[in-house]
Amino acid sequence: MIGFRRFAVLAVAVLAVCGTGAYAQQAKPLGAKAQQMPEYLKGAGIVERLNQPLPLDAAFVDDAGRQVTLGTYFHQRPIALALVYFKCKMMCPQVMHGLAVGLKETGLTAGKDFDVVIASIDPKDTPEDAAAAKKTFLAQMGQPEAGDSVHFLTGQAASIAALSGATGFNYVPIPGPDGKMDQFAHSSVVMFATPEGKMSQYLAGIDYSGRDVRLALVDASHMKIATAKDLFLMYCCNYEPSSGKYTVAVLRLLGLSGMVTLAGIGLGFYFLKRSRRLPGTPA
Repeated sequence: MIGFRRFAVLAVAVLAVCGTGAYAQQAKPLGAKAQQMPEYLKGAGIVERLNQPLPLDAAFVDDAGRQVTLGTYFHQRPIALALVYFKCKMMCPQVMHGLAVGLKETGLTAGKDFDVVIASIDPKDTPEDAAAAKKTFLAQMGQPEAGDSVHFLTGQAASIAALSGATGFNYVPIPGPDGKMDQFAHSSVVMFATPEGKMSQYLAGIDYSGRDVRLALVDASHMKIATAKDLFLMYCCNYEPSSGKYTVAVLRLLGLSGMVTLAGIGLGFYFLKRSRRLPGTPA
């Protein structure tokens, strides 16, 4: 339960944005203590399940109406994964937009370097809902031709429960303005999985920097898509499960700076010694 408290607080922000009920008017800002949340919201956080397998045999329907299993998409490339619901008008579109922009900023190519799987947590969502959301996502990602590598899924309650349980993505149904339980309180997060279908990283919030998304994909790929620059950044940055972000590894940078300084001093002494030699003096 490394990141539960922080991600549980994010669930409060989701409900506040959705503006449901009297609590929306009294919502605390990010950083409010967990005990200040309504009791029913305490089950709407994230329990990070790093390196845990996904239910690859879970049945879904893709955005073209085809019956598929989750394992259809786990073979060669790392997966950018998000759980949302397509009829959401507030937080979920922001999460999808943030992921699309983050992927665009990575400079990586869908279908070559990574695939995308976005699954609905609402059994009432339809393939038509998924197709509409996918069209918007592809445009935001700037790769409209990448439809074969971006997959929007809907499914029945059992498959949704299997996927949300494996990822640690908890959510709570809440009543809409008409009293129907057609909205959900949940954390804003995107996730990354390895090609063989194990959870790798979680990024929190609704804005995901291209650097963090790229590093998460590189990490999930087991470095198979890494460049020399990526390896340097991976050395200089640490993934922090408690915050769901990559942060600068200060001690590593200090060590690297120390090595560079010592090397510079050594070179300085070497050239100083050479400059003091008289012309014709053997080296």
